[in-house]
Amino acid sequence: MAETEQLGGALYEERKTAPYGPALPRPAAGNLTSGVRAYGLIVAMWIRSTMTYRASFVLTTLAALVASAFDFLAILLMFSHVDSLGGYSLPEIALLYGTVGTAFGLTDLAVGSVERVGRRVRDGTLDTLLVRPVPVLAQIAADRFALRRIGRVAQGAAVLGWGLATADVEWTAVKILMVPMTVLCGSAIFAAVFLAGAAFQIVAQDAAQVQNSFTYGGSTLLQYPPTVFAKELVRGVTFAVPLAFVNWLPVLYVLERPYPIDVPQWFAFLPPVVAAVCCALAGLAWRAGLRSYRSTGN
Repeated sequence: MAETEQLGGALYEERKTAPYGPALPRPAAGNLTSGVRAYGLIVAMWIRSTMTYRASFVLTTLAALVASAFDFLAILLMFSHVDSLGGYSLPEIALLYGTVGTAFGLTDLAVGSVERVGRRVRDGTLDTLLVRPVPVLAQIAADRFALRRIGRVAQGAAVLGWGLATADVEWTAVKILMVPMTVLCGSAIFAAVFLAGAAFQIVAQDAAQVQNSFTYGGSTLLQYPPTVFAKELVRGVTFAVPLAFVNWLPVLYVLERPYPIDVPQWFAFLPPVVAAVCCALAGLAWRAGLRSYRSTGN
């Protein structure tokens, strides 16, 4: 404990003299290249550790798959009593559910560990990451990489495949390309939300549930059609926190359904742009959060 307090005091003194944060060691290569390499090495280490106990890995992966399947089971129970939900059939709901489930599952698998940054701030272990010559984000994102989360991805992809096979859609080349674009860009948008939430946790120190309301809560929201929600909420997730670009706008274009609020049809093609902007803003927020960090107890 004394060593942690001593390190925290040293970091604090450095930050008072360095206008852009402490003079910590930097990787010799570019930050992006070094970060990706470090992330891959840490992930590989955790995968090797996980595969040491293969039976445990299989059981926990199946458990994750079954647990995530309960969300879609609830939708199936609804449709045992109704023919449509908000004007949408079960296969159409499956498309919404499958796209957001797969996108969020990929993000949770890749960078879901950043949601624990608040805990590191409180117990002081973030200091140990700051003094290593490796990008902090790469270390946090890859920390305790949980390969079992692939079960969520598999479950979402299975529902998406069933929805694509059964939904009444007149497929064109543009609509076919829209599906993978929706999943990849949706995953990037969720990653930006995760990163922005992690930056906020550095400042607030105990705000994991605030972040979860936008990540896990946003994922649950997007499983259902926008017609079941108030227009004020739809506007909020379209223009304020642009979660609607994860799947609502592109999937409604594929289904040839009108959007509940008045927006141009070309909004359905904006997920790549929105994802890029969100990731850039989240990166700035993350850097600002790290620069504001004063170590535990200071």
